[in-house]
Amino acid sequence: MAGRATPATAALEAAGVAYALHPYTAPGRTAYGTEAADALDVDPARMLKTLVAEVDGTPVLAMVPVAGTLDLKALAAARGGKRAVMADTGAAQRLTGYVVGGIAALGTRQPLEVVIDLSVAEHATVYCSAGRRGLQMELTPDDLLAATGGELAELCAG
Repeated sequence: MAGRATPATAALEAAGVAYALHPYTAPGRTAYGTEAADALDVDPARMLKTLVAEVDGTPVLAMVPVAGTLDLKALAAARGGKRAVMADTGAAQRLTGYVVGGIAALGTRQPLEVVIDLSVAEHATVYCSAGRRGLQMELTPDDLLAATGGELAELCAG
């Protein structure tokens, strides 16, 4: 694993959480999560995208399947807030220390609250960014929740 470590994988190692790394060739367009699911031949319902948003001005990470769309009202409600908006690219990168398309929910520059769509409970394992484009990690939903200190909520629109 040396040479491939990221702050996200280092956080999992420090916590003693089991995971598998899945590198792939990242075309690097704009639908990073969908590209990862296609490249790794993974059901898009099991591939999570990590989105940076603000709830009443407080940054938060929302993890939803790449097959879904984040419902900002649901995110605000999950955090006990009134309004949620997406963070702009620059703010997302400054807060997390990761580039867009490689944002992980672990090892962020600034500790951030994490809310994960409850659909993760339907799967034995899920995939999410390992902290750089072209690298996904696979772990159980329970381990993802424990490692991130996250909470489950219904976050997807529709």
